[in-house]
Amino acid sequence: MSPRTPKGQTRERIYRFVRKRLLEGLPPTVREVRDAFCFKAVETAREHLEQLVKEGRLAKRKGKARGYSLPGLEKIPVVLPIPLLGRVEAGDPTTAVEDIEGYVPVQSRGAGDLFALTVQGESMTGAGIMPGDIAIVRHQPTADSGDVVVALLGDEATVKRLRIKKNRIELHPENPEFKPIIPDPDELIILGKVIEIRRYIEIPQV
Repeated sequence: MSPRTPKGQTRERIYRFVRKRLLEGLPPTVREVRDAFCFKAVETAREHLEQLVKEGRLAKRKGKARGYSLPGLEKIPVVLPIPLLGRVEAGDPTTAVEDIEGYVPVQSRGAGDLFALTVQGESMTGAGIMPGDIAIVRHQPTADSGDVVVALLGDEATVKRLRIKKNRIELHPENPEFKPIIPDPDELIILGKVIEIRRYIEIPQV
């Protein structure tokens, strides 16, 4: 970008860039704006963004790296891609797979805390979770009794209903053909809580 570009034109270009990113659900950081316009200093990008806020063309939430938004749309969830991280067994635990197989769109203001897994096995069919379903999971290290969770047992991952009984943790299936798992607390890690299940009638084209 030429240093002789009038400030008004540069700011308009920045606004269009930020607006496009926001509508795509990918709010940029100040550094990303700096890089996109080849500014030497982060402060130059920040000054343009702050001026757009003063003009009422952008809104800003304090303390957020990606805190810029379009006025009036701050509270509206946007569609964001979350990683599809391999598969998780709904049956006997299987070796965890964490390779990214693709991305799944979700409508959420907190998509950065979400990931998705493809379900295998039939131990959770009573909860409406079938083989091939996509589990949308909120990453969190703890969960309440009764929550459906993705749990890691050593190197093995499974999706089960968490039950806490007299300080003992149990992982329960939702299929009478499968037995509950009573893990060693030292080997159990809660990866997250299942908050949504998706089922495709027709497999989407990648």
